[in-house]
Amino acid sequence: MPTEHIDAGTREGRWAEAMRAERRGDALAYERLLKEVAVILRRLIHSRLGRFGLRVDETEDVVQEILIGLHGKRHTWDDTRPIMPWLYTITRYKFIDTARRLRREAARHVDITIEEMAEIFAAPSEEADRTMSDIDRHLTDLPSSQRQVVQALGVDGATVRATAERLHTSEGSVHVLYHRALKRLMAKARQDDIR
Repeated sequence: MPTEHIDAGTREGRWAEAMRAERRGDALAYERLLKEVAVILRRLIHSRLGRFGLRVDETEDVVQEILIGLHGKRHTWDDTRPIMPWLYTITRYKFIDTARRLRREAARHVDITIEEMAEIFAAPSEEADRTMSDIDRHLTDLPSSQRQVVQALGVDGATVRATAERLHTSEGSVHVLYHRALKRLMAKARQDDIR
């Protein structure tokens, strides 16, 4: 029998027992299970995102979504049945949901740098006060999460990583929020030019 089948069988038994232990109140066994699942998911999801042409920097977010899904559905596992097919099913559906979301976001993605944003809002010095009030007005029209990201990156000059840490989100989410905000700000600026 090939080693990988032995490993998978051993993992099957170990993970099934950890789930049973969780049902008996053993939080430590459950925590170990989630950590082991996360390690395998990271490799799997990173590979799958790359294969489907999606952003691999979203790997950790996808893994966390799957772990949340597993946690939320743990009561649905029938402990008389193998755990791997149950895990696979939840992972598959969560991955499909995430892949759809990432494709939708990629279709709306606008790739603008902070420097390009500065050029969009650049104005002659005599109009600086008016321009700043226009920017402030447009920023207040943004949803809170987008406003915080634009403020941090575009106004305060923070890095993407620092912004993600401050807002307790991923760097990928910061990029998405930033680009959505810029798209919205550009649309507002065009409307103002028409008026």
